[in-house]
Amino acid sequence: MGENKILIRTVIEILGSPKEHVEETMKLVINRAKENFKLLSEKTYKSEEVQGMWSTFAELEISFKDMEQLIIFCFEFMPSSIEVIEPVSFNLKCTDISNTLNDLLAKLHRYDMVVKNLTAENVILKRKQNQ
Repeated sequence: MGENKILIRTVIEILGSPKEHVEETMKLVINRAKENFKLLSEKTYKSEEVQGMWSTFAELEISFKDMEQLIIFCFEFMPSSIEVIEPVSFNLKCTDISNTLNDLLAKLHRYDMVVKNLTAENVILKRKQNQ
């Protein structure tokens, strides 16, 4: 597999409306993945109506040079699922695992802060609305 060491199969889903927007957004997502990662294959499935909205998904095979790149992909694209195809096992250094986990935790803390701020703003807006 050359310099890229991790091969995955992943599913990315999009739900929204109208149908054309969902399909165009999927194209944009796949193009962004192609620009940032080594995309080996892609298959996009036909949009279907689900309770008044439109849903589509794509299966992608992507190769990554390291675990950090894979985790960046996960946070940026929020796939529904990931299957690691290669390698069968990983030999990771403690420092690599620590750095990756700390990066993961930092991002989770940022997302947690955003959610807490939005929740607080929502509470304030509801109080003002009820006055």
